[in-house]
Amino acid sequence: MNLDPVAGSDGGERHAAIQRWCRDGAVLVAETPAGLAGYCVVEYTFFERGFVTMLMVAEPARGHGVGERLLRAAAASCRTDKLFTSTNLSNHPMQRLLQRIGWRSVGMVHGLDDGDPEVFYLCTSAGAAE
Repeated sequence: MNLDPVAGSDGGERHAAIQRWCRDGAVLVAETPAGLAGYCVVEYTFFERGFVTMLMVAEPARGHGVGERLLRAAAASCRTDKLFTSTNLSNHPMQRLLQRIGWRSVGMVHGLDDGDPEVFYLCTSAGAAE
């Protein structure tokens, strides 16, 4: 299963980031009998709060609850009382997923991607696990 198509097409930047995330213990993975179905990265560099830096679900696994399970696992394992993430305004599937599982929109930033603002979301049911 081709989990992350960007990792093979961006000149190595995503591959290096994945290696760093794994080394830092920031990655949660979802597996199926067919192999890896998705991964989620939680970091604590956003105002010292949890932040889902990346949620990637393999194309064939989309629409089967993999993203939801990863986000719920991220919230349950979060070491802070709030967990944030963001997505482009054009990424309607991600916005629908976040809204469906109770994350709320908390703001928008223009200028990161030309013509496609970044929408920020908050999960207040984060675990504050240690």
